[in-house]
Amino acid sequence: MDHPVSAAHGDGTKSSADIALEHSDTNRKFGFWIFVSSELLIFLGLIFAFAMTRLFAFRRGQEYVESIHWPESTLLSVTLVSINTFILLFSSLAVVMAIEHVRANNTKGVVRWLVLVSILGTIFLGAQAFEYNLLINTDGQNLTTPFGGPFFILTGLHGLHVLVGVIWCVITAIRAAQGTYSARNNMSVEIFGLYWHFVDLVWVIIFTVVYLISDKAW
Repeated sequence: MDHPVSAAHGDGTKSSADIALEHSDTNRKFGFWIFVSSELLIFLGLIFAFAMTRLFAFRRGQEYVESIHWPESTLLSVTLVSINTFILLFSSLAVVMAIEHVRANNTKGVVRWLVLVSILGTIFLGAQAFEYNLLINTDGQNLTTPFGGPFFILTGLHGLHVLVGVIWCVITAIRAAQGTYSARNNMSVEIFGLYWHFVDLVWVIIFTVVYLISDKAW
């Protein structure tokens, strides 16, 4: 919940409203960090499960890999996902720019950068849906296959977080356009930024484990 902005006293001391706002912002940020920590543990567990499943498959040998229909690395389009990763990372830069603009009381700049973030997030989801279509319809993967189960659960949960982030971003942009945020009242934008950076960080880990590590490494 955002708070109205109150001016400081003429001698530079902070008013009671300013102090209350700072305490509220600190508590909100602390609570959000607790939330992010719990979400990170969930993702780390799923990443570990995927890694162990893959390790077990390749330690059993190539015949076993083929028998359980674990796709070759070439079936996972590294080029497509690399571009998608760049899009998501660039969106983090856009979030940083939005925060910089809100701190400078540039409402139009905030809205422009947040709209760009929502567009980039939507493109990421579209590319992920395209990859899912290839894996399901071309390679025959689904939630019941040894590869499809851990893969779709892990990347699907991340995609859900991106979707939530896109919706959150659109709402934040609308509120910014309405003049809700300012240089002294921008914690909601900053918390959204923390969430988006968290989503990006998790994707970098997923991208490395799922797409970049060679099969021979397992």
